[in-house]
Amino acid sequence: MRELIERYLAAYNRMDVDGMLATMHREVVFENYTAGVMSVRTQGADELRHLAQSSSYLFSARRQLILAYEERDGTATAHILFDGTFAVDLPNGVRAGQSITLNGRSEFRERDGLLVYIGDYSE
Repeated sequence: MRELIERYLAAYNRMDVDGMLATMHREVVFENYTAGVMSVRTQGADELRHLAQSSSYLFSARRQLILAYEERDGTATAHILFDGTFAVDLPNGVRAGQSITLNGRSEFRERDGLLVYIGDYSE
């Protein structure tokens, strides 16, 4: 599963939505949690494509880097360092050109050789 996750992250880092989706099962579920609260959930590749395309304008550059990795009971967990540079000014006061760095983890499951679940967790 690690190779599949690395292909997904490489496409993510390139902002290549088609490349990201090439690693996904058509029934993929994506969930994003911040401080334990789910902030985003998509069901299916079409919803994930829409989310990825509609949010791609936020960053001029972004990167997820695996710091640690383990697989257990059909779930892979990657401890991730995320860094990005904002491309636009945001209503919360963040300005274009500002950078962000976060530590988090992502959980992955696969079906039929493709990612069927991605859960991103950050504080």
